[in-house]
Amino acid sequence: MVAGKSDPKKEGVDKRTLTRFKKILLKEREDIIGEVKQISESSKEMGQDGIQDIGDEAANIYNKQILLSLSENERVRLQEVDEALDRIANGTYGTCEECGGPISLKRLEVRPVAKYCVPCLMTLEKGKI
Repeated sequence: MVAGKSDPKKEGVDKRTLTRFKKILLKEREDIIGEVKQISESSKEMGQDGIQDIGDEAANIYNKQILLSLSENERVRLQEVDEALDRIANGTYGTCEECGGPISLKRLEVRPVAKYCVPCLMTLEKGKI
């Protein structure tokens, strides 16, 4: 390749790679939904095992609260996955929402739901501190 020619990394994500990430994201979505269903079932089962003393009841309430907070985390993950799938559908997957530049393939492989390139993410995180 001659210096000065276009760099394929700058041209966006190719169809084969998009298909691979779509499969990864759909699998993650399926896993999250499965986890949420399992958490929901566990939450319903708590406290249904007969007579409990006040200590058992307190432990069950605490466990339910933990399960509900996990459920909130799962909702956030599910939203991130759905947003990434939307970006694939509308052709913006792999494009930084802040600067419009490409998100590196390496970053997408580590975090398929990434919205920002590393430099923009660093800048945004510094602004939040």
